[in-house]
Amino acid sequence: MIVLGLTGSIGMGKSTTAGMFRARGVPVHDADAFVHALYGGAAVPLVEAAFPGTTREGAVDRRLLGQRVLGNAPALKQLEEIVHPLVRAGEAAFLERARAEGAPIVVLDIPLLFETGAEARVDRIAVVTTDPAVQRARVLARPGMTEEKFAQILARQMPDVEKRRRADYLIDTGHGLEAARAGVDEILADLVRAGD
Repeated sequence: MIVLGLTGSIGMGKSTTAGMFRARGVPVHDADAFVHALYGGAAVPLVEAAFPGTTREGAVDRRLLGQRVLGNAPALKQLEEIVHPLVRAGEAAFLERARAEGAPIVVLDIPLLFETGAEARVDRIAVVTTDPAVQRARVLARPGMTEEKFAQILARQMPDVEKRRRADYLIDTGHGLEAARAGVDEILADLVRAGD
C-alpha cells in the first residue's frame, strides 16, 4: 500500500484537493477533520484540564481555545502535546483498516506535514500550492479571519517555496478545478505505476 502525504499552507486548496482523491475512490485520512471530531469527544476533558474555560457544553470552543494559544508558543506546544498523539492513533487505525481492505493507495491529509516530521510516515508527498495573492484572498474571505490571525498562522507554517522544494508532486489550484483534477489523476497514475 502506498501512503501519499498531502499538504499545503492555509488557503492553498488542500481540502478541495483531498476531496478529489476521495472522489477517485482513494481513502483519505483528514487530520483537521479528525481534530474537529476530537474537539467534540476524546480531547475535551484533556483540553479543559490544560486550558480551563475553553470548553462549552461538552465540546472545545475553538474560538476560546484560539484566543489562549495563538501567538503563545508554550500554550500551543502544550496543546500539540495533547492532540498530536490522539491524531497519530487515529491515523494508525485508519492505515490498519485500509491495509485490511486491500487499498492500493491512501492519502494522509496533514496540514503541518513537514512541520511535525510526518514526512517520515509517508512514501510520497504532494504539495498543494497557488499564487500568494490567491492564497491571501481565499484566507481573508473566511469568516472571522483577520490579517493578524493570518500572519500568526503563516508564521507556524513552513514557507510554500520550501514545501514545494521538498515535494514529490505539486498540485497548483490556481488554474481552476479541472486542472487540479488532472494533477490528481497524474499523481494516481504515477503511483499505480510505482506500485506495479
